[in-house]
Order: sequence, then structure tokens, then C-alpha cells
Amino acid sequence: MVEVTVAAVGLVIPAAGLGERLGVGMPKALFAVGGESLLVHAVRAGTASGVVTSVVVAAPMGQAASVHSMIERELPAGAALRVVDGGATRQASVRAALAELPADVRVVLVHDAARCLAPAALFADVAAAVAGGDDAVVPGLGVVDTLKEVGPLGEVIATPDRSRLRAVQTPQGFTREILERAHHEALRRGDNDVSDDAGLVERIGCPVRVIPGHAEAFKVTRPLDVELAEAVLTSRRGTVEESP
Repeated sequence: MVEVTVAAVGLVIPAAGLGERLGVGMPKALFAVGGESLLVHAVRAGTASGVVTSVVVAAPMGQAASVHSMIERELPAGAALRVVDGGATRQASVRAALAELPADVRVVLVHDAARCLAPAALFADVAAAVAGGDDAVVPGLGVVDTLKEVGPLGEVIATPDRSRLRAVQTPQGFTREILERAHHEALRRGDNDVSDDAGLVERIGCPVRVIPGHAEAFKVTRPLDVELAEAVLTSRRGTVEESP
């Protein structure tokens, strides 16, 4: 974990999505693994990093009060918490959360609740990279599968060199100025098809740096991912119990 020399770091969590691929019939961030919601796990990891001074969650519409009660106990003393209604898209939720960050926040970490087991050290490393001078930083892992670009009929168009590819994760870190400008420009263009905030930043011409990610920062998207998350949590608990 790298020390962060910056006055304030805000953690933004868009948590309003339904997660239809998971098939749980409820907002995915509120689905429980290991007895607690994905959102609680995510907030706990972010605040355990020791760098987050405020948290803003974009909750499912109409559930801001209950979400606030769910996660307020996870915050360290002195950390601020705001919960707002999320939007119809991920971008709208992030934009709504950004507007609620305290004025002193200069570094923003955007994290998906679905990546609920991202280690605390990953939050600190991303924040440190932004505080160290990068405007935009994302964690990523090398791609192990051979990837094919295909056409509309399923025909292979190209086989990218996987040594140059990275599967990016969250938390993604940004200077507040750059992230707000990227969202403002996307809103002005009516651009709602970007899957992550780094993509929005790329579209305004800002360089994005990739730092090493972590295998446990995987995204809980399918039922098989739930089984993997449960296994990781069981392993972590076993490690804690075995410690002297």
C-alpha cells in the first residue's frame, strides 16, 4: 500500500443498477454474499484503505435512506457519507454522486459495488498514483485468453495481440477536475454508451495510465461469480482465524 499525500479523497459508488445478468430480481449492489451486501463489502474495502475521507453512494431510486443506514457503520470516524438517488444509467449515477462530494475533495475514486472484494490496498495505490501526478488511473490485469474481433456474421476480423491488452477494473481514480469535465462533455454530446469512467476521460483526450490490478477485484456478474466470491470470503476468514 502506498502513502497518499493529498488532502481529501472521495469514493463514489454507483449502486443503482439491477444486474439483470445475475438474475436475482433486486438491485445487484444490495444482493448478499457471505451474509452482507456487495455494497457493504465495497464500502468496507474502500474505507479500510485509510485514504478515503468521504463516500457518496448513488442508490436505487427511493432507497437512499435504507442504504444510508446499511453502510454508515462501515465508515471510520470523521469520514463523510452521502447517499443520493441514482440515475437510469451508470453515467447518470456517477454524475449525481459527483455533485454531492465535499468541496475539498480533489481525488475521486469511482468503484463498482459488483467488484466487492477489491482489496483495500488497491484503493490506496490508485489514489496514490493520482495524487502523484496522473490525471486518470485504472487498475488492470493481463488478458489470458486469446481474443477475436468478429463481424456481424460471426466471422473473425482480427486477433489482437493480447500482450498489449488489459482487462480493467475498479476503483478507477481521477482528479476531480478531469472527471467532472469528462462527464460534462458526455452530457453535452448525449454520450451514454461508455462502459467506464476512464472511457469518458479518454474521449476528452486525457491520457489514462494502467497500474497493476488484483485478481480479487473481479466483477460479480453471473451466478458462478457469486460462488467464487463466497469462496474468497471463506478463504479470507480462514486466514484471519489462523493468524496468531
